[in-house]
Amino acid sequence: MVERLEAAGAVIVAKTNMDEFAMGSSTENSGFFVTRNPWDPERVPGGSSGGSIVAVSSRMVPYALGSETGGSIRQPASFCGVSGLKPSYGRVSRYGLVAFASSLDQVGPVSVDVRGLAELLGVIAGRDERDSTSVDAPVPDYVAKLDEPVGRMRIGIAAEYFGEGLNAETRRCVEAAIEVYKKLGAEIHEIHLPHSAYTIACYYVICTAEASSNLARFDGVRYGHRTAEPRDYTGVYSGSRAEGFGAEVKRRIMLGTFALSSGYYDAYYLKALKVRTLIKNDFLEAFKKCDVILSPTTPTPAFKIGEKSDNPLEMYLADIYNRAANLAGTGGEHSVRVYGGGFAGGAATDGSAFWGGSVAIDCACVSGGDGVSFDEAGDLCVTE
Repeated sequence: MVERLEAAGAVIVAKTNMDEFAMGSSTENSGFFVTRNPWDPERVPGGSSGGSIVAVSSRMVPYALGSETGGSIRQPASFCGVSGLKPSYGRVSRYGLVAFASSLDQVGPVSVDVRGLAELLGVIAGRDERDSTSVDAPVPDYVAKLDEPVGRMRIGIAAEYFGEGLNAETRRCVEAAIEVYKKLGAEIHEIHLPHSAYTIACYYVICTAEASSNLARFDGVRYGHRTAEPRDYTGVYSGSRAEGFGAEVKRRIMLGTFALSSGYYDAYYLKALKVRTLIKNDFLEAFKKCDVILSPTTPTPAFKIGEKSDNPLEMYLADIYNRAANLAGTGGEHSVRVYGGGFAGGAATDGSAFWGGSVAIDCACVSGGDGVSFDEAGDLCVTE
């Protein structure tokens, strides 16, 4: 990606802060320091790609790259009022990205607006011979697609995303977005994603299992930190990992190792893979009735630093609306943010963000495409 960006004339300014190994929803798990929301320094910017989003939101740079496994671009984009896109799995090369959960990890663009996303995605998308999971599919002119009308677009609203736990102001933002689309002539259809209630459990079994496997390479010999005074080989391994990994990373490694252990593999990991298929099938069925799905990005506005640090489960639920798109492999997710009386949440369509008047709304729209993937151009057009 960096090679492609530099070839296109981009200047790489810096590396940005993030949650350690991308494990977190607030950038409070960084190995360096806590990143703060530029609109209110007492609040989190979201995570795990909080540094990239803050760099764009505070106008240090016009573009940035983020990585995400289950909302780590879209959620902070929502919290900080910028545009962030999760491409379809395989659309953008993962070469050079440190693996967290290989079947979920993706790299996506961040910009101040949708047009910037389209420009950046057009550069980084495409087949890469160094990444066997990258797909050899044509890369359209995303910018040229932005001005196409959305009058006949069918937009699905998942009833399951508007239940208990959704902040009232966030709901208002999403409903405002729906009204904008109605005025533009789009058709609004209620859809159902019946297995969405299992998304968080399914996601955390799969991602922690893959993390346990991927992070085994950080053993103090080949990769990562090495303890200074080991007693023996076992001491090198256990000491290096105990000293080198943060608390959240250790928690997820232990969860994943347990899920993969003898006697529990079928009960947890295998069952999670089956549920993942059900979640993907929900999207396939929904896309028979609609072209994109509009949903909240996060259930609440940006929370205060330290507010959820002692409650991992509550922190995990901050991305409850984002995980399904990664599990299903759908493309183009986004977020909502309203400017006005304090911090507000917003809407997500698997797609991007759009702005209107004094209210800035980032929409995340998931589009159908030829299955559930590779229609980022449609997502960007809808959200523009």
